[in-house]
Amino acid sequence: MPPPEPRPAPKPRRVVRWIMTNPGHLTETDAAELKEIRAACPELDAVAQHVRDFADMMRDLRGELLPSWMERVLADDLPALHSLVNGLRRDHDAVTAALTTSWSSGQVEGHVTRVKLLKRMGFGRANLGLLRQRVLHSP
Repeated sequence: MPPPEPRPAPKPRRVVRWIMTNPGHLTETDAAELKEIRAACPELDAVAQHVRDFADMMRDLRGELLPSWMERVLADDLPALHSLVNGLRRDHDAVTAALTTSWSSGQVEGHVTRVKLLKRMGFGRANLGLLRQRVLHSP
């Protein structure tokens, strides 16, 4: 009797979703598959642990843990995360503040996105006066 065919590997996007989801919110089957994949791939296990640690830092506003988290990431051979750490180091003070304070720039970013959309909608046809009127009178 031939050995059973191995089941197909899950798609990368699905694995990323499992890693990015709070472990308490995963279904039992998803959690079991993620555990199996993490056991089979040490690099993925390390990435998942670093991502979860960073998510915990963000959720609990524990910016003081950032330097030790970056050291742990750099100790592993994970080039993609090394790139992230290098980017975080470029603006270390702002990242630490974002991970420490409860302030959010989400509302401001939403308005900036809305203004950019209005500007693009009138590209080549509107002058600054019309753009100003659209921004001031749009919902």
